[in-house]
Amino acid sequence: MEKDQEFEDFELAPLRYRPEGLDQLCEATRFTKEELQFMYRGFKQECPTGVISEETFKEIYGKFFPLGGQPDDGSGRNSAMYAHYVFGTMDQDGSGTITFGDFIMGLSVLLKGTLQERVNWIFNLYDINNDGYITREELIDIVTSIYDLMGDQANPCVDDSTAVDHVDKVFQKLDLNKDGVVTMDEFMEYCSKNENVIQSLNIFDEIH
Repeated sequence: MEKDQEFEDFELAPLRYRPEGLDQLCEATRFTKEELQFMYRGFKQECPTGVISEETFKEIYGKFFPLGGQPDDGSGRNSAMYAHYVFGTMDQDGSGTITFGDFIMGLSVLLKGTLQERVNWIFNLYDINNDGYITREELIDIVTSIYDLMGDQANPCVDDSTAVDHVDKVFQKLDLNKDGVVTMDEFMEYCSKNENVIQSLNIFDEIH
């Protein structure tokens, strides 16, 4: 399949990554060619090597998402920890970097995916150690990072105890067999019947 000219213009050097062709990315995602071209130009400008390290991802996170504040920008928000978890979910091979393809595939699921696809992605985000289960502690870590991201924008304002209370209420609903962990099947079953859970767990609903 012939690659789009703009993607061909991406000069390669040792250790540089060549993205998939535009037509291939259109087929694999739900983005239009125009959307992909726009995002690729920004990606290439920020990451001329074609891959993003975690530190770079944290730095540019706020440029893609309005609520992605920085610790010292006076907004009361800190996106670093949430960006860390999102990066880990997008870094499918554990290489410590994400490619344009990784980035776009993740965004496609989050912004344009079906309920089942989004639930699967969110489960992987919350399953921090990738053992196939979500624990209460993992849920606390993610929810706390979301509140840190939102800062003063959280309504109502929350503290650590509020975050834990929220987690306990959600976890009790998700852990259907009450064994202390949440499996993918439990997560999928509950979320597929309660879309408001997706809204409460998925920060992207607030920022796109």
